[in-house]
Amino acid sequence: MKAPERDKYVDWLRALSLIVVVVWHWAFTILDWKPYGPEPTSPLGFTSGLWILTWLLQVLPLFFYVGGHVHLLSWHRAKARGTGIGSFVWRRIRALALPALFLSGAWIAIGAVVTYTFQVDWMWRVVLLVLSPLWFLGVYLVLIALLPVALWLHQRYDVLALIWLGGAALVVDVLRFRYEVEWVAWLNMIIVWGLAHQAGFFYDRVVVLPRRYDIALLWTGMFALVGLVYSGIYPGSMVGVPGDRFSNMAPPTFVIVALLLFQIGLVEVLRPAMERVLERPRWRRLNDFINRYSLPLFLFHTTGMAISLGLSWWLFGTLGDRIPPDSVWWLERPIAVIGPLICTAPVIYLFGRRRTPVGQTQDKDVGGSISSEHG
Repeated sequence: MKAPERDKYVDWLRALSLIVVVVWHWAFTILDWKPYGPEPTSPLGFTSGLWILTWLLQVLPLFFYVGGHVHLLSWHRAKARGTGIGSFVWRRIRALALPALFLSGAWIAIGAVVTYTFQVDWMWRVVLLVLSPLWFLGVYLVLIALLPVALWLHQRYDVLALIWLGGAALVVDVLRFRYEVEWVAWLNMIIVWGLAHQAGFFYDRVVVLPRRYDIALLWTGMFALVGLVYSGIYPGSMVGVPGDRFSNMAPPTFVIVALLLFQIGLVEVLRPAMERVLERPRWRRLNDFINRYSLPLFLFHTTGMAISLGLSWWLFGTLGDRIPPDSVWWLERPIAVIGPLICTAPVIYLFGRRRTPVGQTQDKDVGGSISSEHG
Protein backbone atom coordinates (compact mmCIF):
# COMPACT_ATOMS: atom_id res chain seq x y z
CA MET A 1 0.00 0.00 0.00
CA LYS A 2 1.38 3.36 -1.01
CA ALA A 3 2.08 5.72 1.87
CA PRO A 4 0.02 8.92 1.84
CA GLU A 5 1.78 11.95 0.40
CA ARG A 6 3.31 14.32 2.92
CA ASP A 7 1.60 17.63 3.53
CA LYS A 8 4.12 20.00 1.95
CA TYR A 9 2.45 23.03 3.49
CA VAL A 10 2.88 21.60 7.00
CA ASP A 11 6.57 21.02 6.31
CA TRP A 12 6.88 24.55 4.98
CA LEU A 13 5.19 26.13 8.01
CA ARG A 14 7.23 24.12 10.50
CA ALA A 15 10.57 24.92 8.89
CA LEU A 16 9.72 28.53 8.13
CA SER A 17 8.67 29.20 11.73
CA LEU A 18 12.12 28.14 12.95
CA ILE A 19 14.00 30.01 10.22
CA VAL A 20 12.13 33.25 10.99
CA VAL A 21 13.33 33.00 14.60
CA VAL A 22 16.91 32.39 13.47
CA VAL A 23 16.96 35.32 11.04
CA TRP A 24 15.39 37.58 13.67
CA HIS A 25 18.15 36.71 16.16
CA TRP A 26 20.91 37.18 13.62
CA ALA A 27 19.67 40.42 12.11
CA PHE A 28 17.96 42.19 15.00
CA THR A 29 19.81 41.24 18.18
CA ILE A 30 21.72 44.27 19.46
CA LEU A 31 24.54 43.47 21.88
CA ASP A 32 25.58 46.19 24.30
CA TRP A 33 28.91 45.25 25.86
CA LYS A 34 29.00 46.31 29.50
CA PRO A 35 31.91 45.79 31.93
CA TYR A 36 30.07 42.72 33.20
CA GLY A 37 29.57 41.29 29.71
CA PRO A 38 27.12 41.39 26.79
CA GLU A 39 23.61 42.66 27.34
CA PRO A 40 21.13 41.97 24.52
CA THR A 41 18.54 44.49 23.45
CA SER A 42 16.26 45.02 20.46
CA PRO A 43 15.63 47.72 17.85
CA LEU A 44 11.97 47.56 18.91
CA GLY A 45 12.90 49.60 21.95
CA PHE A 46 14.24 52.43 19.78
CA THR A 47 11.79 52.51 16.85
CA SER A 48 8.20 53.57 17.45
CA GLY A 49 5.52 51.34 15.96
CA LEU A 50 7.87 48.59 14.79
CA TRP A 51 6.32 46.17 17.30
CA ILE A 52 3.40 45.57 14.91
CA LEU A 53 5.74 43.39 12.80
CA THR A 54 5.98 40.91 15.67
CA TRP A 55 2.36 39.92 15.01
CA LEU A 56 3.69 38.26 11.87
CA LEU A 57 7.28 37.46 12.84
CA GLN A 58 6.70 35.93 16.28
CA VAL A 59 5.77 32.53 14.89
CA LEU A 60 6.31 30.19 17.84
CA PRO A 61 2.51 29.84 18.33
CA LEU A 62 2.37 28.52 14.78
CA PHE A 63 5.27 26.14 15.45
CA PHE A 64 3.54 24.58 18.46
CA TYR A 65 0.28 24.36 16.49
CA VAL A 66 1.93 22.49 13.62
CA GLY A 67 3.82 20.35 16.12
CA GLY A 68 0.57 19.22 17.69
CA HIS A 69 -0.78 18.16 14.31
CA VAL A 70 2.40 16.23 13.45
CA HIS A 71 2.39 14.47 16.83
CA LEU A 72 -1.22 13.35 16.42
CA LEU A 73 -0.55 12.13 12.88
CA SER A 74 2.63 10.33 13.92
CA TRP A 75 0.89 8.71 16.90
CA HIS A 76 -1.90 7.32 14.69
CA ARG A 77 0.70 5.77 12.39
CA ALA A 78 2.76 4.39 15.27
CA LYS A 79 -0.33 2.96 16.94
CA ALA A 80 -1.28 1.21 13.68
CA ARG A 81 2.16 -0.45 13.75
CA GLY A 82 1.59 -1.65 17.30
CA THR A 83 3.79 0.91 19.07
CA GLY A 84 2.77 1.78 22.62
CA ILE A 85 2.29 5.37 23.78
CA GLY A 86 5.20 5.12 26.24
CA SER A 87 7.64 4.01 23.55
CA PHE A 88 6.29 6.62 21.16
CA VAL A 89 6.76 9.45 23.65
CA TRP A 90 10.20 8.31 24.76
CA ARG A 91 11.52 8.07 21.19
CA ARG A 92 10.50 11.66 20.51
CA ILE A 93 11.93 12.95 23.77
CA ARG A 94 15.22 11.20 23.08
CA ALA A 95 15.43 12.45 19.49
CA LEU A 96 14.98 16.06 20.55
CA ALA A 97 16.74 16.07 23.93
CA LEU A 98 20.03 14.43 22.95
CA PRO A 99 21.22 17.15 20.52
CA ALA A 100 20.11 19.90 22.93
CA LEU A 101 21.91 18.24 25.85
CA PHE A 102 25.05 17.81 23.76
CA LEU A 103 25.01 21.48 22.77
CA SER A 104 24.40 22.62 26.36
CA GLY A 105 27.15 20.41 27.72
CA ALA A 106 29.64 21.64 25.13
CA TRP A 107 28.96 25.30 25.92
CA ILE A 108 29.06 24.76 29.68
CA ALA A 109 32.46 23.11 29.25
CA ILE A 110 33.67 26.00 27.07
CA GLY A 111 32.39 28.48 29.65
CA ALA A 112 34.20 26.73 32.47
CA VAL A 113 37.50 26.47 30.58
CA VAL A 114 37.50 30.12 29.45
CA THR A 115 36.39 31.43 32.83
CA TYR A 116 39.03 29.61 34.87
CA THR A 117 41.83 29.87 32.32
CA PHE A 118 41.53 33.54 31.43
CA GLN A 119 39.57 34.78 34.48
CA VAL A 120 36.80 36.10 32.22
CA ASP A 121 33.83 36.26 34.55
CA TRP A 122 31.42 37.46 31.89
CA MET A 123 31.90 34.27 29.86
CA TRP A 124 28.92 32.74 31.68
CA ARG A 125 26.73 35.51 30.29
CA VAL A 126 27.86 34.52 26.81
CA VAL A 127 26.98 30.88 27.53
CA LEU A 128 23.58 31.91 28.81
CA LEU A 129 22.88 34.01 25.72
CA VAL A 130 23.93 31.19 23.39
CA LEU A 131 21.73 28.63 25.15
CA SER A 132 18.76 30.88 25.94
CA PRO A 133 16.83 30.14 22.70
CA LEU A 134 16.62 26.51 23.82
CA TRP A 135 13.92 27.42 26.35
CA PHE A 136 11.22 26.59 23.82
CA LEU A 137 12.69 23.10 23.30
CA GLY A 138 12.37 22.54 27.05
CA VAL A 139 8.68 23.46 26.88
CA TYR A 140 8.26 21.30 23.79
CA LEU A 141 9.78 18.33 25.62
CA VAL A 142 7.33 18.80 28.50
CA LEU A 143 4.43 18.85 26.04
CA ILE A 144 5.71 15.64 24.45
CA ALA A 145 5.88 14.04 27.90
CA LEU A 146 2.28 15.18 28.53
CA LEU A 147 1.12 13.83 25.17
CA PRO A 148 -0.84 10.91 26.72
CA VAL A 149 -2.85 13.43 28.77
CA ALA A 150 -3.37 15.70 25.75
CA LEU A 151 -4.56 12.79 23.60
CA TRP A 152 -6.99 11.68 26.31
CA LEU A 153 -8.40 15.20 26.63
CA HIS A 154 -8.80 15.40 22.87
CA GLN A 155 -10.58 12.07 22.63
CA ARG A 156 -12.75 12.63 25.70
CA TYR A 157 -13.61 16.34 25.48
CA ASP A 158 -12.69 17.42 21.94
CA VAL A 159 -12.87 21.22 21.49
CA LEU A 160 -13.90 21.73 25.11
CA ALA A 161 -10.26 21.06 26.07
CA LEU A 162 -9.22 24.15 24.10
CA ILE A 163 -11.85 26.26 25.82
CA TRP A 164 -10.67 25.09 29.23
CA LEU A 165 -7.03 25.82 28.40
CA GLY A 166 -7.91 29.27 27.07
CA GLY A 167 -9.95 30.01 30.18
CA ALA A 168 -7.13 28.82 32.41
CA ALA A 169 -4.67 31.12 30.62
CA LEU A 170 -7.02 34.05 31.14
CA VAL A 171 -7.49 33.22 34.83
CA VAL A 172 -3.70 33.14 35.25
CA ASP A 173 -3.48 36.64 33.78
CA VAL A 174 -6.24 37.89 36.10
CA LEU A 175 -4.39 36.53 39.13
CA ARG A 176 -1.15 38.02 37.84
CA PHE A 177 -2.31 41.52 36.91
CA ARG A 178 -5.34 42.07 39.13
CA TYR A 179 -4.17 40.38 42.31
CA GLU A 180 -0.39 40.60 41.73
CA VAL A 181 0.27 36.88 42.19
CA GLU A 182 3.44 36.92 40.13
CA TRP A 183 4.53 33.30 40.41
CA VAL A 184 1.33 32.00 38.86
CA ALA A 185 2.35 33.58 35.53
CA TRP A 186 4.77 30.71 34.88
CA LEU A 187 1.88 28.25 34.68
CA ASN A 188 1.12 29.79 31.31
CA MET A 189 4.37 28.38 29.96
CA ILE A 190 2.52 25.04 29.84
CA ILE A 191 -1.08 26.27 29.56
CA VAL A 192 -0.62 28.67 26.62
CA TRP A 193 1.87 26.58 24.66
CA GLY A 194 -0.14 23.48 25.56
CA LEU A 195 -3.21 25.15 24.07
CA ALA A 196 -1.32 25.89 20.83
CA HIS A 197 -0.12 22.28 20.70
CA GLN A 198 -3.62 20.95 21.47
CA ALA A 199 -5.08 23.18 18.76
CA GLY A 200 -2.88 21.31 16.28
CA PHE A 201 -5.01 18.21 16.89
CA PHE A 202 -7.79 20.06 15.01
CA TYR A 203 -5.58 20.90 12.03
CA ASP A 204 -7.34 18.56 9.59
CA ARG A 205 -10.73 19.91 10.59
CA VAL A 206 -9.56 23.49 10.10
CA VAL A 207 -8.14 22.69 6.66
CA VAL A 208 -11.47 21.43 5.30
CA LEU A 209 -13.48 24.40 6.59
CA PRO A 210 -14.94 26.70 3.92
CA ARG A 211 -12.79 29.71 3.14
CA ARG A 212 -15.15 32.11 4.90
CA TYR A 213 -14.31 30.41 8.20
CA ASP A 214 -10.60 30.93 7.55
CA ILE A 215 -11.23 34.63 7.03
CA ALA A 216 -13.44 34.74 10.12
CA LEU A 217 -10.70 33.11 12.19
CA LEU A 218 -8.14 35.62 10.94
CA TRP A 219 -10.35 38.60 11.80
CA THR A 220 -11.29 37.13 15.18
CA GLY A 221 -7.63 36.86 16.10
CA MET A 222 -6.91 40.34 14.73
CA PHE A 223 -9.74 42.00 16.69
CA ALA A 224 -8.75 40.09 19.84
CA LEU A 225 -5.15 41.29 19.46
CA VAL A 226 -6.21 44.90 18.94
CA GLY A 227 -8.61 44.80 21.88
CA LEU A 228 -6.14 43.22 24.29
CA VAL A 229 -3.20 45.40 23.29
CA TYR A 230 -5.12 48.67 23.33
CA SER A 231 -6.80 47.80 26.63
CA GLY A 232 -3.65 49.20 28.23
CA ILE A 233 -2.96 45.94 30.05
CA TYR A 234 -0.71 44.18 27.56
CA PRO A 235 2.28 45.40 25.51
CA GLY A 236 1.83 45.54 21.75
CA SER A 237 4.95 43.55 20.96
CA MET A 238 4.89 39.75 20.87
CA VAL A 239 8.55 39.67 21.95
CA GLY A 240 10.31 41.32 24.86
CA VAL A 241 11.05 45.01 24.36
CA PRO A 242 13.30 47.15 26.61
CA GLY A 243 11.15 49.58 28.55
CA ASP A 244 7.95 47.50 28.56
CA ARG A 245 6.58 46.52 31.96
CA PHE A 246 6.68 42.85 30.99
CA SER A 247 6.89 40.61 27.95
CA ASN A 248 3.97 38.81 26.33
CA MET A 249 6.30 35.86 25.80
CA ALA A 250 8.21 35.32 29.03
CA PRO A 251 6.01 33.94 30.43
CA PRO A 252 3.29 34.01 27.76
CA THR A 253 0.08 35.94 28.34
CA PHE A 254 -3.43 35.47 26.98
CA VAL A 255 -2.42 37.73 24.09
CA ILE A 256 -0.53 34.76 22.62
CA VAL A 257 -3.84 32.89 22.38
CA ALA A 258 -5.20 35.72 20.24
CA LEU A 259 -1.99 35.67 18.19
CA LEU A 260 -2.45 31.93 17.63
CA LEU A 261 -5.97 32.46 16.25
CA PHE A 262 -4.74 35.24 13.97
CA GLN A 263 -1.84 33.18 12.62
CA ILE A 264 -3.95 30.05 12.04
CA GLY A 265 -6.44 32.14 10.11
CA LEU A 266 -3.66 33.78 8.11
CA VAL A 267 -1.95 30.56 7.06
CA GLU A 268 -5.29 29.04 6.05
CA VAL A 269 -6.17 32.09 3.95
CA LEU A 270 -2.77 31.76 2.25
CA ARG A 271 -3.01 27.97 1.89
CA PRO A 272 -4.44 27.70 -1.68
CA ALA A 273 -1.79 30.00 -3.14
CA MET A 274 1.07 28.42 -1.18
CA GLU A 275 0.06 24.88 -2.04
CA ARG A 276 0.21 25.79 -5.73
CA VAL A 277 3.62 27.41 -5.25
CA LEU A 278 5.03 24.43 -3.34
CA GLU A 279 4.13 22.10 -6.22
CA ARG A 280 6.67 23.85 -8.44
CA PRO A 281 9.94 21.87 -8.73
CA ARG A 282 12.22 24.62 -7.46
CA TRP A 283 9.98 25.40 -4.49
CA ARG A 284 9.65 21.68 -3.74
CA ARG A 285 13.43 21.34 -3.61
CA LEU A 286 13.68 24.46 -1.44
CA ASN A 287 11.03 23.06 0.91
CA ASP A 288 12.90 19.76 1.22
CA PHE A 289 16.18 21.59 1.85
CA ILE A 290 14.94 23.90 4.58
CA ASN A 291 13.12 21.02 6.29
CA ARG A 292 16.34 19.05 6.30
CA TYR A 293 18.28 21.76 8.10
CA SER A 294 15.75 23.97 9.92
CA LEU A 295 16.05 22.39 13.36
CA PRO A 296 19.86 21.94 13.26
CA LEU A 297 20.03 25.57 12.13
CA PHE A 298 17.91 26.62 15.09
CA LEU A 299 19.93 24.58 17.57
CA PHE A 300 23.29 25.88 16.41
CA HIS A 301 22.49 29.37 15.13
CA THR A 302 23.54 31.15 18.33
CA THR A 303 26.75 29.10 18.35
CA GLY A 304 27.49 30.33 14.84
CA MET A 305 26.58 33.86 15.89
CA ALA A 306 29.02 33.68 18.82
CA ILE A 307 31.78 32.39 16.53
CA SER A 308 31.06 35.18 14.05
CA LEU A 309 31.26 37.84 16.77
CA GLY A 310 34.49 36.35 18.09
CA LEU A 311 36.07 36.38 14.65
CA SER A 312 34.90 39.95 14.08
CA TRP A 313 36.53 41.04 17.32
CA TRP A 314 39.76 39.13 16.52
CA LEU A 315 40.07 40.34 12.92
CA PHE A 316 38.63 43.84 13.05
CA GLY A 317 38.55 44.76 16.73
CA THR A 318 34.79 45.38 16.56
CA LEU A 319 32.37 44.04 19.12
CA GLY A 320 28.83 45.09 19.89
CA ASP A 321 26.47 47.37 17.99
CA ARG A 322 25.68 51.06 17.71
CA ILE A 323 23.08 52.11 20.27
CA PRO A 324 20.62 53.43 19.40
CA PRO A 325 20.70 51.88 15.92
CA ASP A 326 21.23 54.45 13.17
CA SER A 327 20.36 54.40 9.46
CA VAL A 328 23.63 52.63 8.60
CA TRP A 329 22.75 49.86 11.05
CA TRP A 330 19.39 49.36 9.35
CA LEU A 331 20.97 49.28 5.89
CA GLU A 332 23.37 46.59 7.11
CA ARG A 333 20.57 44.22 8.22
CA PRO A 334 20.37 42.23 4.97
CA ILE A 335 24.09 41.40 5.20
CA ALA A 336 24.15 40.96 8.99
CA VAL A 337 23.08 37.34 8.58
CA ILE A 338 25.99 36.39 6.32
CA GLY A 339 28.67 36.06 9.01
CA PRO A 340 26.55 33.97 11.43
CA LEU A 341 25.32 31.80 8.53
CA ILE A 342 28.85 31.07 7.31
CA CYS A 343 29.97 30.23 10.86
CA THR A 344 26.91 28.07 11.59
CA ALA A 345 27.17 25.93 8.45
CA PRO A 346 30.30 23.97 9.51
CA VAL A 347 28.83 23.40 12.99
CA ILE A 348 25.73 21.87 11.40
CA TYR A 349 27.92 19.79 9.09
CA LEU A 350 29.88 18.39 12.02
CA PHE A 351 27.12 17.89 14.58
CA GLY A 352 23.70 18.25 12.97
CA ARG A 353 23.66 16.13 9.83
CA ARG A 354 20.69 13.91 9.10
CA ARG A 355 21.03 10.21 8.53
CA THR A 356 18.35 9.88 5.86
CA PRO A 357 17.09 12.24 3.18
CA VAL A 358 13.88 14.17 3.50
CA GLY A 359 10.79 12.20 2.63
CA GLN A 360 12.13 8.69 3.36
CA THR A 361 10.18 8.50 6.61
CA GLN A 362 6.50 9.28 6.85
CA ASP A 363 6.65 9.41 10.63
CA LYS A 364 8.91 12.41 11.04
CA ASP A 365 8.33 15.08 13.66
CA VAL A 366 10.46 17.99 14.82
CA GLY A 367 13.01 15.63 16.35
CA GLY A 368 13.39 13.81 13.06
CA SER A 369 14.78 16.91 11.43
CA ILE A 370 18.09 16.17 13.13
CA SER A 371 18.25 12.45 13.40
CA SER A 372 15.40 10.83 11.48
CA GLU A 373 14.13 9.78 14.90
CA HIS A 374 17.43 8.01 15.64
CA GLY A 375 16.25 4.86 13.87
